Amino acid sequence: MTRLYTLVMYLLTPVILYRLVIRGLRARAYFWRWRERFGFFPAPPFESSIWVHAVSVGEFNAALPLIRQLMTRFPDQALVVTTVTPTGSEQVLRNLGDDVFHVYLPYDLPAAIHRFLKRTNPLFAVVMETEIWPNLFFVSKERGIPLVIANARLSERSLQGYRPVRPLVAKALNCAAAVAAQTETDRQRLAKLGGRPELLHVVGSLKFDLQLPPDLEQFGREIRSDWGPERLVVVAASTHEDDEEALLPAFMELLRRYPDALLIIAPRHPERFSRVITRCRSLGLATASRSEDLAASTSTEVFVLDTMGELLNYFAAADLAFVGGSIAKVGGHNVLEPAALGVPVLVGPHTFNFAEITEMLLSRNGAMRVEDQATLARRLLELAEKPELRQEMGRCGFELVQENRGALTRTLELVEAAVQDLRPLRSTNAAVEPPASARS
Repeated sequence: MTRLYTLVMYLLTPVILYRLVIRGLRARAYFWRWRERFGFFPAPPFESSIWVHAVSVGEFNAALPLIRQLMTRFPDQALVVTTVTPTGSEQVLRNLGDDVFHVYLPYDLPAAIHRFLKRTNPLFAVVMETEIWPNLFFVSKERGIPLVIANARLSERSLQGYRPVRPLVAKALNCAAAVAAQTETDRQRLAKLGGRPELLHVVGSLKFDLQLPPDLEQFGREIRSDWGPERLVVVAASTHEDDEEALLPAFMELLRRYPDALLIIAPRHPERFSRVITRCRSLGLATASRSEDLAASTSTEVFVLDTMGELLNYFAAADLAFVGGSIAKVGGHNVLEPAALGVPVLVGPHTFNFAEITEMLLSRNGAMRVEDQATLARRLLELAEKPELRQEMGRCGFELVQENRGALTRTLELVEAAVQDLRPLRSTNAAVEPPASARS
């Protein structure tokens, strides 16, 4: 099966390149740095490294506290960070710059992987969430590279999707030195996938350990002052087309009752930025964008956040948040960022990617679920009319985040255990700094 998988990967390479071209027509960054995707890049200026892989923006944001702790604990080692998407790459460069060596993860072709590992020579690796690439895992084990899967999650849909290749995926999964599952449900699904019980550990979600800039709330207050501090501000995060088809009419209903309301909308994919701006203007909404107008004005009704890496700033200025990918049948996105800032959350019916975390937030009354445009419009009006309800929901969500911190410490313990026999590696065993609180 391994040989058949590798043959299929080589045969699919032209299709993968064609897909890159298609995506490049929408986001030109996909045209760049193709050689890295085959393991070709200039030799880095170090003999060995620690390697962290985070496929895109969400995974990198969750990994950032872990990366910073690895840099502190292993100060003598270079750190390599790989991503798959240009937006993930942009986040690495924005947040870490020259402090790390960054390239794209090569395709799961043995020759490309050998080139990547030979050039970077990682002493150990941390792979975020459930990026199980069989050849990558097999070659890493062959080269004696301990690999820890951090923040691992597995939806029921993904578990069923692996069914035709379950023996191959199980073999790859068991190459890991440890798997840090987010929840007990994730651990059970990984066990069903074929993971050996002694490898699987429940540590919680690293997303609870997000570190917020200490001046974030002050920044939120300052940007609100430019919009008009008394306005109702709704932030719609990581939206897809089906989310927007429900959201925009619902917001227009809100405007009839609250004409000074402001919608901040952050589409999930950069290639859709211009389309969202055009769609909002076609509905007659006074629309501005971050790239063209820099800031919303008192007359702006919709502000499109068409930049990357700034969403937290706008959550800090929000009265309530809608998290996308949840009316669209995508499976939802991260609800913890607004919750950590004490912002009440609305989600649609499709949250299977973050099922347990979303249910935790719903059960603690930090979030409300909406089914469609009509229920979204009702909830927006209800929360607009009841500031005390918004405040209570925000408090509940904030407390949930505070109570569930600790995955970072537990994940680092698994990493330390996995690499304790590596002689060239020296850890300072620095204590994990407590994450910055969103509120005193």
